[in-house]
Amino acid sequence: MDTSLACAGFFFDTEPIGEPRLPALNACALCSKPLARDSDIFMYRGDTPFCSQECRYEQMQHDAIRARHAARSAGRRRQP
Repeated sequence: MDTSLACAGFFFDTEPIGEPRLPALNACALCSKPLARDSDIFMYRGDTPFCSQECRYEQMQHDAIRARHAARSAGRRRQP
C-alpha cells in the first residue's frame, strides 16, 4: 500500500521537460485571431481551436492534401 501511495504523485507531477504543450484556446490555430470567451470555438482533432468553420475547414483541406502527398511518396518508395 505504501508503494502505491508513493507512486501516485508521479501521475500528477508537472509536465516533463521537453514535452510539447497543448495549444492554448486563446487564438485561432490558422489565422491567429484572438478567441474571445463569449464566442464560439471550432475544434479540430480534439485540441486545435479555430475561430470559424471556414478556418477549421481550410486546415482540414491542408491536412488532406498533406496526407495524399505522403501516401504518394510512400507508394513511390515501395516500388523498385
